Amino acid sequence: MKKKFTNMNKIAKNNLLTYTIVIAAYIIMQLLVTSGNISSLMKGLLVPVCVYVIAAISLNLVVGISGELSLGHAGFMCVGAYASAFFSRAAGDGMPDMLRFILAILVGALTAGIFGILIGIPVLRLKGDYLAIVTLAFGEIIKNLMNVLYVGKDSQGLHVSVSDAASLNMEPEGKVIVNGALGITGTPKDSTFTIGVILILITLFIVLNLIYSRSGRAIMSIRDNRIAAESIGINITKYKLMAFSVSAALAGVAGVLYAHNLSTLTVKKFDYNTSILILVFVVLGGIGSIRGSIIAAIILTALPELLRGLSDYRMLIYAIVLIVMMLFNWAPSAINWRERIKARFLSKRKKTGKKEAA
Repeated sequence: MKKKFTNMNKIAKNNLLTYTIVIAAYIIMQLLVTSGNISSLMKGLLVPVCVYVIAAISLNLVVGISGELSLGHAGFMCVGAYASAFFSRAAGDGMPDMLRFILAILVGALTAGIFGILIGIPVLRLKGDYLAIVTLAFGEIIKNLMNVLYVGKDSQGLHVSVSDAASLNMEPEGKVIVNGALGITGTPKDSTFTIGVILILITLFIVLNLIYSRSGRAIMSIRDNRIAAESIGINITKYKLMAFSVSAALAGVAGVLYAHNLSTLTVKKFDYNTSILILVFVVLGGIGSIRGSIIAAIILTALPELLRGLSDYRMLIYAIVLIVMMLFNWAPSAINWRERIKARFLSKRKKTGKKEAA
């Protein structure tokens, strides 16, 4: 077993470590929940943490791997959340809960992915700040559209209006599913911590396999030198759109998990503040570092609740932690220090290995 692990290449070891961290964190949290050593407040944060982890991993695919700045990630989460919640409400009790939830995940991911392709085709022709502004505008457009959208269902089928619920002209027994600014109520609460962790592992599997595939290397080559990549025949639009649409679909999965954790879904949560928050997870965790995004999302989501007892100093400490994390990840002296520690650790491992071999 040890010999097999030693023969694994560096990428496989790195990926295995990332999966192991997620599974270890899940086991620890499950033990804490089972033994009752966790507050109800922290227990309520377990699913939102999974939502943010999936969102951060998916955004890192665009920002870190593709090298494009997107500020509309919450918009894709909103699309996935609304599409899946609408499906779950419309499907009603006609199918088993787990089957309905799995189909809702697929509906949310597919819808967000299609939006990603539709938005990506014109938007990905832009670069840098222009792309960021357009994606930010997309997120706000989605939010405002959902605010004025009314959808009802009766025996005659679906009714759609952008005025008010009365304009739906439904039969008396009809039910309003999407109620404008009031959103969607009565969504089944299917999301659990276990399902959240499974979705994180699936997200990791998709993203890590894409990154280290031939397509992933083409995407990174476009990021590093667009002209050189184009000169050797790499289709720029195809690979950038691939990264963007996969990222959007995974953001939709995060939205599905969020929508099915609450009984009421409104668009307030999917404004630009959420997009910026997810970007903060990616930047603080290290742009291009999938494992870093996971750790940053967990720490920064749980920290405000862990510091709640400090009342007035809570946000001050939160801000200090942000600064410290930024310095640790990006300050040249901190990077040199980390490299020295890593080199010393590897040197000790080599010496230990030689002694054992002798």
